[in-house]
Amino acid sequence: MDSKQVEIEVHSTLRDVSAEEWDACADPEHTFGARNANPFVTHRFLSALEESGSVGPGTGWHPRYLTVRGEDGIAAAAPIYVKEHSQGEYVFDHNWAHAYEQAGGRYYPKLQSAVPFTPVTGPRFLGRKDWQGNAQAALTQAMVQIADDNGLSSAHITFCTAEEAETGKQLGLSHRTGQQFHWLNEHYGDFDDFLAKLSSRKRKNIRKERARAQQFGGDIVALTGDDIQPQHWDAMWQFYQDTGARKWGTPYLTRAFFDVVHDTMRDDVLLVLAIRDGLPVAGAMNFIGRDALFGRYWGCVEDHPCLHFELCYYQAMDWAISNGLASVEAGAQGEHKLARGYLPVTTHSLHWIRDAGFRDAVDRFLEAEREAVSQDVEVLTAWGPFKKTTEEDHQ
Repeated sequence: MDSKQVEIEVHSTLRDVSAEEWDACADPEHTFGARNANPFVTHRFLSALEESGSVGPGTGWHPRYLTVRGEDGIAAAAPIYVKEHSQGEYVFDHNWAHAYEQAGGRYYPKLQSAVPFTPVTGPRFLGRKDWQGNAQAALTQAMVQIADDNGLSSAHITFCTAEEAETGKQLGLSHRTGQQFHWLNEHYGDFDDFLAKLSSRKRKNIRKERARAQQFGGDIVALTGDDIQPQHWDAMWQFYQDTGARKWGTPYLTRAFFDVVHDTMRDDVLLVLAIRDGLPVAGAMNFIGRDALFGRYWGCVEDHPCLHFELCYYQAMDWAISNGLASVEAGAQGEHKLARGYLPVTTHSLHWIRDAGFRDAVDRFLEAEREAVSQDVEVLTAWGPFKKTTEEDHQ
């Protein structure tokens, strides 16, 4: 595609972009009837955030979706937001904002390419099959130009892929790393196959936790698609509010978000609920990708030992094994996941800072941070629960 034939467009609503054109960029390898590789960059997920009022006026997340349009339609796209704060991002730059403003600058608003409230790695520079090689350069240039022309302090691309991070460095962006814990399905036939790979002590501990979780006095069910009913969303909203109030003060998502997801995405969702006497007392919400299960929200109205581990981690593993998924991503942070088979992986983000002096200071910080993250990943991987030797299994 000739660059002279393209036009960069900025959209304040995804209603201005057809779902077919957006999704052709979001998942260019998608085939009819298959799941999307990453549900969070689909038109329907981003639209659910917008239509429910989870982003938009009053939220500090103002959509500015970018598209690259050629003679034959949209060739590339990116989910972009003007941000008035740093909440709901999970790549923390509050200290940057404080330092910038202490020096007399204005950090907010800033420009952010992200999936709001979703610390899940995925593509941020979306491109059709015939334009994937050019998508990132064109969208990065447009994003930086918009930030610069409007006097914004910075532009950020969070939880991008490792490939995007490498290309971003070549384009002159600052590179930041972080850490999460993911579980990998090594072609296990069942959960016992997974347990057989662990050291004896870790294996016994997991079995004890699973047995103890079952003592809450009810049944654990895994629901997806049409098996999910409106009352299940009522329960999930209650759980989400409780967890959100404790973690963030105010939950990010609105109640309407769950209704829109039920209408447009329930086939992409797995709810794992602990039900006693017909009422859910705890639950975990996951999104289903083509190769991965993404754990998102958890909550409860009663505290029961080990029920969190069972619903969020072990049930997710069971479901992934049964459905042939390669991994489970259990969200941000949480070294307690290590003992349960989730190993550390590196996450990536890219940053453009308008002020050259501040950019140099950030780059020095990021260099030291990357080294620390790399060492943490190496150490924590070595501390993982998997058997190192045959003798270890008998200790």
